[in-house]
Amino acid sequence: MNMVKRDYDAIVVGSGPNGLSAAITLQRAGLSVLLIEGSDTIGGGLRSAEVTLPGFVHDICSAIHPMAAISPFFATLPLKEFGLEYIYPKYAAAHPFDDGKAAVLCNSVEETAALLGQDERAYLDLMEPIVRDWPLIDSNLLGPLKFPAHPFALARFGLKAITSANQLSKRFRTKEAKGLWAGVAAHSVQPLSNIATSAIGLVLMSSAHINGWPLPKGGSKFIASALAAYFQSLGGKIQTGTYVKSLKELPSAEAVLFDTTPKQLMEIAGQRFSAIYKWQLNKYRYGPGVFKMDFALDGPVPFTAPQCQGAGTVHIGNTLEEIAAGEKAIWNGGHPENPYVLLAQQSLFDDSRAPEGKHTLWAYCHVPNGSTKDMSAVIERQIERFAPGFRDRILAKYVMNTKQIEEYNPNYIGGDIGGGAIDIGQLFTRPALRWSPYRTSAKGLYICSSSTPPGGGVHGMGGYHAAQRALKDLFQNKN
Repeated sequence: MNMVKRDYDAIVVGSGPNGLSAAITLQRAGLSVLLIEGSDTIGGGLRSAEVTLPGFVHDICSAIHPMAAISPFFATLPLKEFGLEYIYPKYAAAHPFDDGKAAVLCNSVEETAALLGQDERAYLDLMEPIVRDWPLIDSNLLGPLKFPAHPFALARFGLKAITSANQLSKRFRTKEAKGLWAGVAAHSVQPLSNIATSAIGLVLMSSAHINGWPLPKGGSKFIASALAAYFQSLGGKIQTGTYVKSLKELPSAEAVLFDTTPKQLMEIAGQRFSAIYKWQLNKYRYGPGVFKMDFALDGPVPFTAPQCQGAGTVHIGNTLEEIAAGEKAIWNGGHPENPYVLLAQQSLFDDSRAPEGKHTLWAYCHVPNGSTKDMSAVIERQIERFAPGFRDRILAKYVMNTKQIEEYNPNYIGGDIGGGAIDIGQLFTRPALRWSPYRTSAKGLYICSSSTPPGGGVHGMGGYHAAQRALKDLFQNKN
């Protein structure tokens, strides 16, 4: 670092999980760090609120946290000491079918496989090697491209991950295994025929068997509050209610890290970037959005399949073929009649989420980016399809279309909560093809959001890696 006196060593703009992680990493290295948040509350997608009725606590965006549970960075933090407690449902996820049965993603590979009948061996052959190799490959999967320390282990994963979810499903014979796989792979928010859609599904399935799919007691806001409290305990400073529109609005600092998408980064600092970098950011692609619903219920969701009552997450979509058709239609700008719907049933396992005897339900379906079509009746019909009597239990509901989601968090461009499409073209080269994806073309400016590797999810790894890059640059300049 040079000898010019600065207000701070580093500033982080945006307090989502990546921004908080970047700020912690920099502060732990001995720097003075200011974290600036545009909203009055920190957290980005990690916020919870009573949006339906008093006493019903709903997660606004992120609800269930498999990636937090396997985050190498979060594992180094004493978050439990700062109020974070995870709750683990009996099953990571359930996937009901029209015949009243359900497939379940259990916390062990063996238990999941045993419940898949004819596909027991196929599931074991698919997942056992990945779970076994996970400690050898997680640093490659949850960060930027680099030469692997264990190339053969990574290759074993890569040969499966590079295929489309549709292609990998051919390993299975039963509708239960195929449907369970499709429900997890559809978290990729793209057609299941796309190359490398298997990567997202395999990582999420592996996470269920490694550390589960937990939910934070009291709401997802407790992940953010624990991260923030730890950051402040190290001496870091947080400034809320300050929406940054220009670099001129910031105090002076050696490095500024942006927990934003390329769109906001261009608006704030585009005048500092090279022509080629601006061209790359302007070419960055955002994926489909989501239509979000929160329900206050008079009782639990009355699923026909009893296994669903033990699952924190329920994937509504019936067969692989139905899910694949719906996701393809959305990618092409359509609104399927029977969309894939993600549900989270936090209050079944966390009684702090709703009054006694009552329940919350978190739900969304994918829609084309920027869609303002009201999908509430469609979502309710899909839930009712697998849980007759569901509508009778609704006390209140709250809906957000893609425009409202972006207004809530400007990082969610067109309702894209993942920070940009994560297809093969942007899997590791997000947001631009560079030696380091976290560096911008302007000295001292970095991007640390889900628009960088490893992409969306509450894991903080984008922030951690960006901060590490900034630290190397700062101390190299100092020396």
